[in-house]
Amino acid sequence: MNMNIHWYPGHMTKAKRMMQENIKLVDVVLELVDSRVPYSSKNPDIDTLSLNKQRVIILNKIDLADPECTKLWETYFKEKGYHIVKVNSINGQGISNILNVIKEACKEKIERDRKRGIINRPIRAMVVGIPNVGKSTLINKLVGKASAKTGNKPGVTKGKQWIKLKKDIELLDTPGILWPKFDDQQVGIKLAMIGSIKEELLNKVDLSLIIIDHLKTKYKKTLVDRYEIENVEEKNSVEILNEIALKRNFKMAGNTLDLERTAAIILEEYRNGKLGKVTIEIPSDIETP
Repeated sequence: MNMNIHWYPGHMTKAKRMMQENIKLVDVVLELVDSRVPYSSKNPDIDTLSLNKQRVIILNKIDLADPECTKLWETYFKEKGYHIVKVNSINGQGISNILNVIKEACKEKIERDRKRGIINRPIRAMVVGIPNVGKSTLINKLVGKASAKTGNKPGVTKGKQWIKLKKDIELLDTPGILWPKFDDQQVGIKLAMIGSIKEELLNKVDLSLIIIDHLKTKYKKTLVDRYEIENVEEKNSVEILNEIALKRNFKMAGNTLDLERTAAIILEEYRNGKLGKVTIEIPSDIETP
């Protein structure tokens, strides 16, 4: 299926330049990804920009992802040398683990400082990620009402604000944003499925057919339970889409089925978890070079 996804290089260049400046100021980079598409929601530029920094991957939205698949991703990223935290930034699940993991990731730095006689120098962290993976919600949960901005520090670019998370951890209050990379068309399609890129860029009916195909292959029970589709294996995704439209009585003038409306409902129900915990990609889907 050919879907043309366009992005704006101007945004990317500016975001990249800002992040290059910000990353210099921190000890550890926390990269937030969506647990349903951890690979596709991870921007490879961050690996390049974060060289020589400690790295933490925060698997967000674990409430919407298949727990077995999330375990596979946890192993995958740990093997690549990342520290891992699993969170639901909406209800705060797992957030308290982040501070411990930051300390764990930076324990060599803390030890080096101690040997040099530098005690209580705060660890500085930055949260990065592509748009719509939940950065603002996470930062608000991390910071809480009690934390105050510490203001500008000597030697820090004017205007940068640091927020004390604990006496020994500070967070750069500007989240690092990089736009998704669409070198691989599949990445764009997966991000469209979770609503991370503009809807107008892709056809909703095509997207809903991809979701139905995925459910049919990996989560057949969902189609049976949610949409009351019987004999799922005998039907293709177009037939299933039509049947859902019929069951919901989504019709247009002339009694024709309203597939656009049906597709929009399927996408919405997938994104808000009404179809259950459905992960779109697992590590074995990813071809490692």
